[in-house]
Amino acid sequence: MLANGLRQSMSRKGECWDNAPMERFFGSLKSEWVPEAGYRSEYEARADLQRYVVRYNNFRLHSYNDYR
Repeated sequence: MLANGLRQSMSRKGECWDNAPMERFFGSLKSEWVPEAGYRSEYEARADLQRYVVRYNNFRLHSYNDYR
């Protein structure tokens, strides 16, 4: 991976919560939003995922902030 200028991203030992927010986001995305049949095109997927990000950030209730 170093030959391509990439560095592997890994959590520190004992820090299992480092990636929890992203795991939660992608888990919600897959279970709540992405259709089981998938998308017909990359354009359709991108547009739909952008709608989800707006919804997730602005309208979806989160327990972290007392569901506000």
